[in-house]
Amino acid sequence: MTEAERTSAGIALEELKGIRQRVRLRKPQRVALRSWSFAQLGEFIVYKAKWAGVPLAFVDPAYTSQTCAECGQVDKRNRVDQGLVICRGCGVVAHADRNASHEIAQRGESVWNAGRESRVPATP
Repeated sequence: MTEAERTSAGIALEELKGIRQRVRLRKPQRVALRSWSFAQLGEFIVYKAKWAGVPLAFVDPAYTSQTCAECGQVDKRNRVDQGLVICRGCGVVAHADRNASHEIAQRGESVWNAGRESRVPATP
């Protein structure tokens, strides 16, 4: 939040509604996922963003792990393994989480450039 304030930037987050139904995990990972409240984390970030006056956008997480943040090509084979993306189109090699975070940031920027309103609910 502080970095976004300091640089006059916004924050883009994946819309995590329904994540528990979308992902398939091994049993130990399921326990960890079920115990974390993604909604609560989102509410905390929304609250802090409003308080700090930082723009916030929620973006569709679909295919962020398969999309090359450099050229935009979407291919299931781009995701070589859990931690690596190698783009079939442009050949870029990147850490999977870093690549996905850049893709999420680009989607957030697209939301703002399109002139859409933040989907952050008004404070009661």
